[in-house]
Amino acid sequence: MESYTEQIRTLAVDLLKSGKVDVVIGYRKGSVPMATVPFMARTPEQAKQLTWDSHCTLNLANYLTNRQEKIGIIAKGCDSRNIVNHIVENKINRDQLHIIGVPCKGMVNPKELQALLDDKIVSYSESGSTLTIASSQAEIKIEREDHLRDNCSLCTHRNPVIYDDLVGEVVTEPVLDDPFKDVNAIEAMDTDTKWNYFDDLLDGCIRCYACRNACPLCYCPTCFVDESDPQWVGKGQNETDIKTFHFLRAFHCAGRCTDCGACEAACPMDIHVRAFTRKLIKDSKELFGWEAGLDISKRPPLDTFAPDDPNDFIK
Repeated sequence: MESYTEQIRTLAVDLLKSGKVDVVIGYRKGSVPMATVPFMARTPEQAKQLTWDSHCTLNLANYLTNRQEKIGIIAKGCDSRNIVNHIVENKINRDQLHIIGVPCKGMVNPKELQALLDDKIVSYSESGSTLTIASSQAEIKIEREDHLRDNCSLCTHRNPVIYDDLVGEVVTEPVLDDPFKDVNAIEAMDTDTKWNYFDDLLDGCIRCYACRNACPLCYCPTCFVDESDPQWVGKGQNETDIKTFHFLRAFHCAGRCTDCGACEAACPMDIHVRAFTRKLIKDSKELFGWEAGLDISKRPPLDTFAPDDPNDFIK
């Protein structure tokens, strides 16, 4: 990933020096190993802090909503698809953006890596597909592909779909035998088992709204959970209110979700909230032949009408 980092820095420095952009949105190293944080470089010197590795998880499209500057932005496959969503939904103009595309090889799950050692990880490095992690007592080398985040292991759009500059070579897109194996398993459950599954799934929710805040699709001026006149959902830990929040938030993402995994990465309780949106992604593909964020000229299926749309629900 070192070559990616150097190319990103070079491009960002040139963009800022030339005045083509006012800011470059990317990542810099965090304060602990295996952590990166979103970073806005506004000067060439600041651009030299930009980095890229297998922990650049958070979807940077979240930082584009209604901005007015000329913006450079680092975008892997899922980021670029959400940038397309933003452009299509008029939250940003294409001519404001200079997109630095990064072919993605998958982001790794830091909790899986931590579980491989008995002590806190004190150093981390990457060389090609090999990751090296070390505690104060041991050092091990592992392969990135063996420890990808769940959404990355199912991703079939690792290359940016829209960009102005491309860092590195295009990667081969995976072909999955059963891309919705996880959804199919839930669909196969009987009613009681399915109900218990979602009861258990949301049992640990503390209503912190981290999933909503990390999602690049959640940019309503006032979220439905914050409406007070009328009040749609309570603010406490009432079981019905918790379920209402998760189900309605998921439905707001129908036909728009790119499965970037930002919601799960942000959740402090490790809730598999993608269980909701994965079902909607499957339905969008099977009912409408639609995958979100692939075409800047088309709006999502629930935002349009066609005479041949499925209408079996009309009786």
